[in-house]
Amino acid sequence: MDRAEGIYIWAQDGRRWIDGSSGAMVVNIGHGNRNVLDAMKRQMERTTFAYRLHFENDAAEDLATRLCDLMPPGFDRVFFVSGGSEATESCIKLARQYAVATGQAGRYKVISRFPSYHGCTLGALAVTGYAALAAPFSPLMAAMPKIPAPTAYLDRDDLTPAGRGLRYADMLEAAIKAEGPETVLAFIMEPVGGASTGALVAPDSYYPRVREICDRYGVLLIHDEVMSGAGRTGKFLAGDHWPDGRPDLVALSKGLGSGYCPLGAMVAPDRIVAPVLAAGGFLHGFTYAGNPLASAAGLAVLDEMERGDMIGNAARMGAVLAARLEGLKARFPFIGDVRGKGLLLAAELVADPGTMEPLPARLNAYQRLVDIAYDKGLIIYSRRTRGGYEGDHVLVCPPLIITEAQVEELMAILTESLADLAAELHLPVGA
Repeated sequence: MDRAEGIYIWAQDGRRWIDGSSGAMVVNIGHGNRNVLDAMKRQMERTTFAYRLHFENDAAEDLATRLCDLMPPGFDRVFFVSGGSEATESCIKLARQYAVATGQAGRYKVISRFPSYHGCTLGALAVTGYAALAAPFSPLMAAMPKIPAPTAYLDRDDLTPAGRGLRYADMLEAAIKAEGPETVLAFIMEPVGGASTGALVAPDSYYPRVREICDRYGVLLIHDEVMSGAGRTGKFLAGDHWPDGRPDLVALSKGLGSGYCPLGAMVAPDRIVAPVLAAGGFLHGFTYAGNPLASAAGLAVLDEMERGDMIGNAARMGAVLAARLEGLKARFPFIGDVRGKGLLLAAELVADPGTMEPLPARLNAYQRLVDIAYDKGLIIYSRRTRGGYEGDHVLVCPPLIITEAQVEELMAILTESLADLAAELHLPVGA
């Protein structure tokens, strides 16, 4: 890699790519933003490090204030970290310390979904539902209960979408009862799925029912917005699409620093933080928490999002891109589903769109499509949807600054890449 600007990346040999996945769904504001770089330079000229137990710093304080202003009402405490795994792990540890501080020490189980992804550190991996990544490390972790992710698009039943959403949410209540409500600490979920599920969106009925169940049993609801937050879905938080499903804790990273500096955050209400502080403090921390350079970058990223109406553009261009992806299903019948919100979008590749039978794993269709597109100048992101071992999808998640003309440029390469994949793997092609 030589340089990057906007939605484009250049190699040292002159080749150019469209960054159709924003790195790993990170570079929300695009590459090389001069205003962010200038803000970082100004901070570098003052200091690049201040240890949080010795000093507060203006950049971190200002970013925390700004971040709380963007959150749902009641979220007024921020704990900064360097990445997504640290953010989700911080949420789990704060939830546990809150339980201990409030006389609920028996609560320790964190229910999550399968499939899901919440990070690669051992605590975050314990609640990750992605067998291909977690299985080698299972002897090192405390096993945590899982419920099925709300993959309603796969269901072939007589229920309405709303009915399916309630059915998947009620699986949480069944799991809480089976585990013993007095032992269940939290439920962690991605409001819009990331790489493990390919931008999975549950039916609208799912979100308020989950909130209702958590309230009924005193279970904390953690939203993992590491990938879906910071404007990616057309609102600052993906959870903002469902205000009746409000979380108790939120994990952010990726787009918050937008690739300019390692940055993440746990955002929490004072009602959870105050008992922990009163009991002696949060027994947790990282050397780079509240780093002034990272915080200055994050503050400038939020400024640029607002200045360029990037969250609004994510909603507008997301609708354009989603419609164009939907249009590919007629030409390429092996595209079984297109889903997501804003510019967090995915297409699932299947053997039979009627039954949603996955393509044979041996074909490695998901990786081949990525490789073919890369050779043509487009970067997309892929994973396996169904637990990590089968089910192919590709994520198409360009920076939030993308224009309609650039969407067409991206789609031209993707269409050509799908045609080459079909020819190579002998997949059906429509008229």
